[in-house]
Amino acid sequence: MTSGQIEDPFASPGHDHAGCIEAALDAAEATCVRRGERLTPLRRRVLELVWAGHSPVGAYDLLALLQDERGRVAPPTVYRALEFLCRQGLVHRLDSLQAFIGCGHPGAHGEGRHAAHFLICRDCGVAVEVRDGQLDGAISHLAGRTGFTIADETIELSGRCAACQS
Repeated sequence: MTSGQIEDPFASPGHDHAGCIEAALDAAEATCVRRGERLTPLRRRVLELVWAGHSPVGAYDLLALLQDERGRVAPPTVYRALEFLCRQGLVHRLDSLQAFIGCGHPGAHGEGRHAAHFLICRDCGVAVEVRDGQLDGAISHLAGRTGFTIADETIELSGRCAACQS
């Protein structure tokens, strides 16, 4: 999305979610290969489950889904997979929800993490990562003006999407 062009990220008629998941998995594989990291079958499956919808998913929800598929799975297994995926910039942790969502812009700022801004609908639960050059610039300007060095940037805006307001 270019600066000044904020489209309605919640309105997506004709959205091919299967293609969305496939593109996310392909990007993850390419990112890991480029970095010399391994996207193990378990990490890939956790990423696929995170991308199963556009709503954030909790670690224990992921654990339950994996246990339904594989039998007993220990919580640390899921947390380690999520930590790896976060470290690689493939998923984001939404602190306000204590949940995870797939990164719509993996590798957007080089290696690992990047600035992440989310619009989260309180009614339907959909969360969308948005990019806006003006917002990025304003945050950078503010940090520079105050002499602050940003180590991690995640902004979570909650409200109601247009569909839920109708």
